[in-house]
Formats: sequence, C-alpha cells, structure tokens
Amino acid sequence: MFGVYIKHSGKGNGSKLSGRFSRMRGFGDCAGGCSPAVCQLVDIYMTTGYHMGKKGVSAFEKNKSLGDESMKPRKRFAVLAVCLVLLLGLLAGCSGKSGGNTDSNAGGTSGGGTGTPTSTPSASGKQIKITFFNTSAEVNEVFEKLFAKYHEVNPNVTVELIPTPIGGAQIEIFQSRLASGNPPTISNLDPSHIYVYRDKFLDLEPVKAKYEELTLPGAVEGGILDGKFLGIPWTAQGYGLLYNKRALEEALGGPFDPSTIRTRDALKELLDKVQAAMGVPPVMIHGADWSLGAHYLGALGFSLQSRDMNENLKYWEDVKAGRAKLADNPVFNGLLDTFDILKEYNYRKNDPLVANYELDGQDFAKGNAAFYFMGDWLWAVIGSMEGRDSEFGVLPVPISNNPDDYGNGQVAFSHPKLFAVDNSAATPEEQQAALEFLEWMLTSEEGQKAITEEMGLTMPYKNVKATSSNAIAKAIGEYVEKGETINIGVINYFPTDYWAKTGASMQKYLAGAINRDQLFQEVQAYWESVE
Repeated sequence: MFGVYIKHSGKGNGSKLSGRFSRMRGFGDCAGGCSPAVCQLVDIYMTTGYHMGKKGVSAFEKNKSLGDESMKPRKRFAVLAVCLVLLLGLLAGCSGKSGGNTDSNAGGTSGGGTGTPTSTPSASGKQIKITFFNTSAEVNEVFEKLFAKYHEVNPNVTVELIPTPIGGAQIEIFQSRLASGNPPTISNLDPSHIYVYRDKFLDLEPVKAKYEELTLPGAVEGGILDGKFLGIPWTAQGYGLLYNKRALEEALGGPFDPSTIRTRDALKELLDKVQAAMGVPPVMIHGADWSLGAHYLGALGFSLQSRDMNENLKYWEDVKAGRAKLADNPVFNGLLDTFDILKEYNYRKNDPLVANYELDGQDFAKGNAAFYFMGDWLWAVIGSMEGRDSEFGVLPVPISNNPDDYGNGQVAFSHPKLFAVDNSAATPEEQQAALEFLEWMLTSEEGQKAITEEMGLTMPYKNVKATSSNAIAKAIGEYVEKGETINIGVINYFPTDYWAKTGASMQKYLAGAINRDQLFQEVQAYWESVE
C-alpha cells in the first residue's frame, strides 16, 4: 500500500511540503482532495516515518525525552504506530475527492478523454474560475455581460474573458497560451483550428446526443473532426456580395430583384449603372488577409469544385501534390475574373489595403458604398450604429456567364465557430463547469437573446427563444430555406495559416503589385509546401 513513492503537490490546501518523491496518479496525489492534516501525515510518513518537521507536531523536537538521540526503539515504534493510525483514518476522507483523476473518469486532465466529470461544480459551492478565448472579438462585450449574468445565478463559477483583437493575431494568442501551459478552458474557434489542435480538446461524445436533440440537422456534424465530437456548434453564418437596399434602389430608380444577377456580365452591368448614378465606385472590398485569403479565394475556390465535399477534398489533395494546377482550373480563374470586376469598382481603390473593419462597415451601412463582400457577422458592428440604413440583401458571387453553374445562384454557408473545451490543463471540475456554462448560454432565454438579438447571429438550434435582429442573416436565410447554399466545410481541414499566406498574395494582387500568373505561382507554391 505504501510502497509507492509520492511527490505531494499540495494543491488547494496551502501546504508547502517536500518534493522528494516522484508524482503518481491516483493514490497519494492529493491534488486538493485531502485535508491539510492528511497531506502533512503523508509527508511525514514518506520522509522519515516519524519526523514531522516544523509544522504539525513540532513538539516532538522540543521534547528532549523524544529527541532523535534519546528516542528508544519502543518510543520510535509508538510514534510510527500513531502516525499510521492517523494516516489510515484520515486517508479515508480522500477517497473520491481527487476530482476524478482516474481511469474511470475519462475526460480529465491527461488528454484524449472521452467522458465528462460527473460532479456538478455549480451545486458544490466550490469556487471555480474558467477562462474563455474568443475569436469573434467584435462581440466580446456581449460575452462579458453573459459571464456576469451567469455568475449571478451561479456565484461559485467565474468566467473570465481572454481579450483578443478584432481581426488578426487572435490565433497567435491562443498558440502562446497553449505553449505556456495555460490554455483557455473554453475556446471559440474555427473548426480548422480545433482540428489542428484536436489532441488538446475534450472529446464531447457524452453530450453529443444532447446537442443532436437541441440543434438543427447537420449542426453537430460540423463539430465532428477526426471522428470525434470536439466542438459544440452555436452559430450559423453565410456570406456573399452584400448590398444596401436603399442605396441600390435609389441608384437604380426602382425596386431591385436579386435573382436577376446570376452571371458575371449581369453583375458588371449592374455595377456600372450604380456607379454612374452614385458618382463613386460602389463596391467595398475589405483588404484584410482573412477576407481575401479565406472567404474569397480559399473557401469559394475549393468548395465550388463540386457539390460533394469529398470531391473538393480530393481536388485539394491533388493541388498539394502538384497533380492539379490552380492556373488551369476554371473555378479559380472564374473567381479571379469576377474579382477583377470588383477591383474595378472598388470603393477603396485609392487605398485598397486600409482594412479598417469598422470604417468599411460604416460606409456600407450608411450607403456610401452600395455593395460589400462580407458576411452576416458584420451585424455585430453595424447593428447598433447610429444613422445606418435598415434593409440589406445578399447576392451570390458569380463565377461564370452560365446562370446554371454552381455558385452563381448560391451563397456560402457554414457553422463557422465551435466551442471547444480544454483537455490539456483544465481540471475535471473546470471542464464540467465549462460544459454547464455552455449549455446554459446556448439554451437559456438570456443566452439565446444575447446571441441572436445583441450579437445579431443565427443559432442552428430548435425552439430558439429569441428572434434575430440581423437583417443580413435574414437575407441569407432566404437562400438557406431554398437550399441555395455552398458547403464550405472543406476549409475545416486546411492548415491554420492558409488564409494568412494566401491572403498576403491576394493583398498584393488587389494592390496591383503582382499579376494573375504570379498570384497563382505564389498560392500554388504554398499549397505544395503543405504536408
């Protein structure tokens, strides 16, 4: 029983005991589950068998009759016996209090677990802090309000936001936290990032059936990566060529029917009319690498190869292996033909790489630019903007002059963000607290109102208790209802740097620094460098 060597961690009890023995899982690793007295007795026994040091029973050292030199065998035995009796009795109190750090409680901190802790932190009274990493930084304030609300109803659980900027450098922060051994408890990430770091996240199989019941068909499948349910879906988003209805119809002098734009030539004719009426280029192109590299070139280029995502994955593999050349592909060339038209009518033509998300959103929402290649997540920025217009629509991005070609009548749509729970450093109690918080946020009236009304997002959930205020999402929803969407799930398998690398090349192309042949050379070289 005591033939194991133990390094006592002293977690959670304030003790600072000797670290002379190797740490073992299970018995002897108190990790906050034992009382200080038990912890001290473990240290006593494992060091000398009777010497208790300066804490606990230091009177032994003060009692001359029991000093090391004068202690006789009978007295030594008596001391040992007392320690053993106390130790055995108190160790009984450790049983089952270690937080489930055993094989029977998978999903603990050892990594790769498939279960979830069975304790309920919200009902235990124990103070628990969990951290939240958010790549949807434009809604940080809304999340923080939800954290405060949850703390009101569960005062023993604190959810702390890890600040992130809007746009770039978010993943770098996540990677830094992961490398330092201090990862977030909950991460709101793109599926592709979860896939890359899949060994660091908790397998959510035990709650999969629950979320299949709560969500619309197909939502949970978006969180299954590498055969495991690793991310809880919480939003559905779409994107395309957004338009400001008031600005567009004033320019045209009457109503606008979006179904009339199903070819590249039709789009150019429309843009020409609007520019003539407005007196300024009518298209907003956001010059950020994530918009250009991910949303435009990467997602559309690979996803429009086929309606079958497996075929799209196969084409991507062929590109990486050099068996397929982007320069020879009609979809990629068609997208760039359309992009050339958008560049011609670019509102930011004189400063194409300004990439000011709020400024771009403002100019579009107030009708200075009638069109904007962007997604319904923009509502988080423009929804509360004073002086904005109220009605918006969306057009597909046509890639040819055949109205029946795939992509000319569809908009991109996906479940782009998932909540993942850490399994590399989080304790079982923290994991459970995270799962309880997420369920509350996604199913409670308070949480759903915050997501749909304040964030302006669409939730892929049944029986949502709030109506989205997002006028752009409503426009995209019309395509969803008709089944006119593009499945961009292929990007879930792309490396995390793809949008930055290919986006940098697209930025140069947008600014006129390279031509199309050079763009294809750079992007092709990147993909062939990917394993």
